[in-house]
Amino acid sequence: MVVLLLLIRLWKTPRTGTWVTLTVLLLVAVAGAVLTHVNIFEKMFHPYGSPAFGSADVVNVDPDDKVLAVKVGLAARAYPIRTMGYHHIVNDTVGGVPIAVTYCTLCHTGLVWSRIVEGRTLHFHLAGINNGNALLRDEETSSIWQQSTGEAIFGSLKGEQLKLVRSNELSFALWRSEQPQGQVLKPDPKYMAEYDPKDWEQHVESTRTVVDTSKSGIGPHQLMLGITVAGQSKAYPLGTIFAAKVIQDQIGGSPILVVVGPDAASIRVFEGKVEGDATELTFVRGSGDRLMGDAETGSTWNFQGCAVDGRLAGRCLKEIDAHKDYWFDWMNHHPESSVFKS
Repeated sequence: MVVLLLLIRLWKTPRTGTWVTLTVLLLVAVAGAVLTHVNIFEKMFHPYGSPAFGSADVVNVDPDDKVLAVKVGLAARAYPIRTMGYHHIVNDTVGGVPIAVTYCTLCHTGLVWSRIVEGRTLHFHLAGINNGNALLRDEETSSIWQQSTGEAIFGSLKGEQLKLVRSNELSFALWRSEQPQGQVLKPDPKYMAEYDPKDWEQHVESTRTVVDTSKSGIGPHQLMLGITVAGQSKAYPLGTIFAAKVIQDQIGGSPILVVVGPDAASIRVFEGKVEGDATELTFVRGSGDRLMGDAETGSTWNFQGCAVDGRLAGRCLKEIDAHKDYWFDWMNHHPESSVFKS
């Protein structure tokens, strides 16, 4: 608008230099206007507009590769991390529920959000990064959403909160053993050559971060498992979890149980008591598929949080949402978080 006003004002000015300057400014203004309609991030990381799926025994995924696993009702799907790390977002519908499967490699965070907001189904695109975490933009309102929190931080929906859909980051081999009839996201043949290599974490850990974690005494790329219960957050260093195999703790006054799977690579979190029973159980490490036993009833438990024998056989623990996150990102979005240091 400024360039056009100058052009009108100087319409009758005979000086060549003025016209050259205005012409250049006009070209810059037009180019800027055009670029506002170009999503440079989706030029770098192409969206997977029509995601294709195959059965667990057909899609070629390395057994030790991680997948973001989602189950809604009887429908189970796995989204390989190395595929998601390139596309960042897959808009999908699982078990009749519209979901946005998201993964941010810069902060090592995979989260699944419901796409329904105020009764309307949104479609998300990659919009950029904010302090090392991915930003999403919805087609319908052009609002901007923070991937780590699911909160709209700009636009007409600012302040709205996406609803979290539970997911697990599991090894493909473990997920396939649990969900042999499940479906797996196929790679997009056009962009397979650009997918992350198996050692992608090593490359990301060498990147610079803009969040200062020096006062915490924890390195920015320390990988954590973040858990929030009753409004209180806590971060568990992954190295500590893998060393302990089973961790019992309290968050927000509730007993929680952090368990490493039989593949020694996957993690789930449960409430430390059976639903409908006030008794808190004391768990010890087990072996094989019977990952734990409880001291109170002598029951043994599997990685699904269910007792497979003993007095509580058939009873299950309630699973709690948890996700991996680099410390800089978790600290940035959970400034009041405590850290497990046992």
